[in-house]
Amino acid sequence: MKQQEFENLYTESWNHFETSINDLRQKKTKPSPQFPEQYRQICSQLSLARQRHYSDNIIKRLNNLVMEGHHILYQKDNRFPIKQLARALDSFVTSLRQNNRFVLLSALLLVIPGLLAGLLSYLDETIIFSLISPEQVKHMEEMYDPARDKIGRDRGSETDLAMFGHYIKNNIGIAFQTFAGGIFLGLGSIFFLCYNGLYIGAIAGRLTSVGYSVTFYPFVIGHGAFELTAIVFSGAAGLMIGYSLINPGNLPRIKALRKTAREAVKIIYGATFMLLIAAFLEAFWSSSTQLAIQLKLGIGAILWLLVFWFCFLSPFGERRHESD
Repeated sequence: MKQQEFENLYTESWNHFETSINDLRQKKTKPSPQFPEQYRQICSQLSLARQRHYSDNIIKRLNNLVMEGHHILYQKDNRFPIKQLARALDSFVTSLRQNNRFVLLSALLLVIPGLLAGLLSYLDETIIFSLISPEQVKHMEEMYDPARDKIGRDRGSETDLAMFGHYIKNNIGIAFQTFAGGIFLGLGSIFFLCYNGLYIGAIAGRLTSVGYSVTFYPFVIGHGAFELTAIVFSGAAGLMIGYSLINPGNLPRIKALRKTAREAVKIIYGATFMLLIAAFLEAFWSSSTQLAIQLKLGIGAILWLLVFWFCFLSPFGERRHESD
């Protein structure tokens, strides 16, 4: 085939492929199902043009088309999945609101033991040793000593990044225990919620009684908005699992468990995301001694209001419910 015949035969397809490339660039859409086949044809035609030693202009044009097509087909999609994230947040918030009785029960199981342990530890300095060993109590007092340059950090962890990893592991471990304990008819979730409430309350009461409230409360208030609520949500998901086993309704227990698990997992996904935020704040914000106490308390209060508003008052779940 002569060069002129080659051009006459394929020029229209080249122009169409070039137009497709320009449209994909401008609209930033995904290639059509026909695009890969068109790309393979251009590659074949480039190979043929080189074998037959056609002019440099034709080879250059085909080579450019192949390069552009390759870039579009195999480029990484770096766009942030905003729609997917919005849908996940909608599902999370909707599940929380539809199961608010479990959320409330989980919160009470954490808060009431915490308040009781905190008050008793504040009034009687020996009470805490029935829950926590003397070595752990001493360690906690060292971590929140106002004389330290980094509050809440283990002495073996020298960087904020190291603590970030530690907090992720620790927080997600607690949340998983609280959730997974629901499989034991909800008793495991109840135990871990009450235990963590007692532990946190006892530490708070102890540190307040020894005069470390000036470091402890500014440290915990910021990340606590995400961490403590995430633990409550994980506990709620576990209680949902336990209740489905105790009262499956008209469904067999396995089917009831599967149905409830689909909703519980939506809550766990959201809680995990909150724990990642909590770990970041705890490592890079809460531990800083350069920030004013009033600033930490003020930002912490705003974060608590923001979390409560988002989970229970924001339009996220409403929008999804209406669209459904």
